[in-house]
Amino acid sequence: MAIGATIHTFTVQLADVDRGVYDELTLRVARHPSETDAYMMTRVLAYCLEFEEGIGFSEGVSSTEEPAVLVRDLTGALKVWIEVGAPDAARLHYASKLADRTVIYTHRDPAKVAAPWAGKRIHDADAITLRSFDVGFIDAAAALLERRNTMTLSITEAQLYLELNGTTLSSGLHERGVE
Repeated sequence: MAIGATIHTFTVQLADVDRGVYDELTLRVARHPSETDAYMMTRVLAYCLEFEEGIGFSEGVSSTEEPAVLVRDLTGALKVWIEVGAPDAARLHYASKLADRTVIYTHRDPAKVAAPWAGKRIHDADAITLRSFDVGFIDAAAALLERRNTMTLSITEAQLYLELNGTTLSSGLHERGVE
């Protein structure tokens, strides 16, 4: 018998000073058995860091036609394609053609994530952003995960301050292009 997804809940106090976004979120996140805690934590942070009207999680690792997180406008049109992890060049090419904006959040070494894209055809590659965190930040946050999580996330001047289940962590939010 197949193991089903594990549901994690996050009560989030979000204060993104850089974008002027302040909100309280309640997220129900399904973690597929093949998904690591680090990937799920990166997915939750990507959701928070890109939070705007119309944002949502896709069906996750089982969905090959959608990113981990996406933003749609009121008509249902895709505005932002938000990948998590290390997508291949073909997927980025496809995403960049479909969405107004494409961004990748990774919990891995960004240089190693971007290396396979070199010399590959990626539509509007100079407009795609790759975001990462300080080494060890995602692993430290993933180690704190519970089924029910209380989280405060503050972002100011590209610095993240995360309180997760009573433990405080911080990281820079690093950004680089895809080209």
